[in-house]
Amino acid sequence: MMYMDLLNIMIGMLILIIGVLIGVAFLTLLERKVLGYIQIRKGPNKMGYLGILQPFCDAIKLFSKEQIYLNYSNYLVYYFSPVMSFLLSLMLWMLIPYIFNMIMFNLGLLFFLCCTSMGVYTVMIAGWSSNSNYSLLGGLRAVAQTISYEVSLSLIMMSSIIMIMDFNLMKFFDYQEMIWFMFLMLPLSLCFLSSLMAETNRTPFDFAEGESELVSGFNVEYSSGGFALIFLAEYSSILFMSLLFIILFMGGYYLNLMFYFKLVFISFFFIWVRGTLPRYRYDKLMYLCWKSYLPVSLNYIMFYLGVKMILN
Repeated sequence: MMYMDLLNIMIGMLILIIGVLIGVAFLTLLERKVLGYIQIRKGPNKMGYLGILQPFCDAIKLFSKEQIYLNYSNYLVYYFSPVMSFLLSLMLWMLIPYIFNMIMFNLGLLFFLCCTSMGVYTVMIAGWSSNSNYSLLGGLRAVAQTISYEVSLSLIMMSSIIMIMDFNLMKFFDYQEMIWFMFLMLPLSLCFLSSLMAETNRTPFDFAEGESELVSGFNVEYSSGGFALIFLAEYSSILFMSLLFIILFMGGYYLNLMFYFKLVFISFFFIWVRGTLPRYRYDKLMYLCWKSYLPVSLNYIMFYLGVKMILN
């Protein structure tokens, strides 16, 4: 019986990974379509019906192109950092409360923080090992930004943890049956959403790839498969961050149609922001994190601790 359980878990994980990759493929298509319509043009519409095969053509093109080998790069580290980045972003998906496989992390949020902290190293090593000034600058900026916003992200999550007194993601569903935490913690949920954008290096916080001075940032020396893996890691983390926002603030995780609508809406929100907002200024980004989000999240932690003490 034990072997059958393990086999079920392995098959479930495989299905999950395939599902995530297909989701990422169509998220890129959605992004190109939405940005196209925002800019009053069509977006991809040639491959297949309404461009539905475009992501697969892009994947084939990227993985069949020539991989360049830099003479002065720190080769092994340069080669494996996109792979590690991709693996870490896929490891995050193990956190989903797998109802049909009965996988459930009791310390899920701690695992999330560990994986996102490890993700910083892959960005830093990718920027450094390319041995290019541009990629090093992009990597340094991305690392500074990610580390800063991890602080506000974890402190905002602390308020949610104090509300339910558990690290298990399944518990959030039980506590949000009557009212979503989004309404109980409205300022915090909005801070959390913008911190997620900064954490995933998305517009308006995409300083890692400020084109004017950084020429696409830490991934500038990567081509074909390496670039594709970095790209996949970014978009799978966007999907996961959308999922995490829904679990923490929008009613938890349960497999029905409404859950998927919410997931698509939050993913669409990431794209919508990219199409409408200009890039922030770097010092303003750091100011926002340390001078605005940090005091707000600390004050809310004190507030919710007080609420828990009164209720208990």
